[in-house]
Amino acid sequence: MISFRSLQIAFAAIAFLAQSGAISGASAQYPDRRVTFVVPYPAGGAADTIGRLLATKLSEAWKQPVVVENKSGGGGIVGNDYVAKAPGDGYTVLIGISQLVQAPNVGMKLPYDLFRDLLPVTQAALIAAVFAVPVQSPERTLEEFVKAAKGSSEPLSYGSYGTATTSHLYGELLKKKAGIEMTHVPYRGAAPLTNDLLGGQISAAFLEVATAAPQIAGSKIRALAIGGEKRSPLLPAIPTLAESGFAGFEAQGWIGVFVPAATPKEIVSKLDGELSRIIKSPEGTEQIKRIGLVPVGDGAEAFSAVLRQDFERWKNIAAESGVRVE
Repeated sequence: MISFRSLQIAFAAIAFLAQSGAISGASAQYPDRRVTFVVPYPAGGAADTIGRLLATKLSEAWKQPVVVENKSGGGGIVGNDYVAKAPGDGYTVLIGISQLVQAPNVGMKLPYDLFRDLLPVTQAALIAAVFAVPVQSPERTLEEFVKAAKGSSEPLSYGSYGTATTSHLYGELLKKKAGIEMTHVPYRGAAPLTNDLLGGQISAAFLEVATAAPQIAGSKIRALAIGGEKRSPLLPAIPTLAESGFAGFEAQGWIGVFVPAATPKEIVSKLDGELSRIIKSPEGTEQIKRIGLVPVGDGAEAFSAVLRQDFERWKNIAAESGVRVE
């Protein structure tokens, strides 16, 4: 005679197998409808540009619509959380940035956990931050800027993309390492920050290379140093902060692709393979370089290792800079 407990176990096993079969079937047919790339920032920035490039190429490859949806707010938190809580079916994809590993390390209360709620698909590109001053500024090197800051009767000001962003963390770290005072002025994105730097309303700013390069080429702002481990191919004459005598700025920003944690491995693998192919293709590489970024496309496994490593690197930078968001 079969016991009630045995029937429960049998029905559970049947349900599990049925569900597994359904998931496998869905994975095999993926994608069979529209895929949405969520960019948690306003249109026009580097993440949005990369997202639209990848969406266009993926749509061409898969013969399915791939659209970009900008869900800005909370310094990226709104869009990140939206994807973290979306169904794990591969149809909602996050175009995230290094803010994902920075925010937890400055004490921000987040409605999601990067390592629990999101899966890395591929690292799309690297972003370097340039320390720049208005072109009318007399300082031509970082050493001259530090000397001017020390001799100023009032603290110089520096702008950032917002509290706890790369530009904020770098600014506070520079203050500590150089022994200078600067007043932090947070902005809501690249456009207003760049406008005020151009107009001389602020003394300096850490800008993304993609944003700064056209202004530098047009002699509208002057770059003094750049973050990251190496000089930027787009600005090879600009020394790194480490070369300028300030080590500790080697952590580099990035743009990466993520999906909800419940997404089947088959779907992650399919997305990974296609997106990495697009990023590493001659056309994709050229388009990414053209906007001042360094293409990567090394895949899910490599990106997962980068996330763990970068989490610790930004943790150290946050601790040393003293930036905390209570």
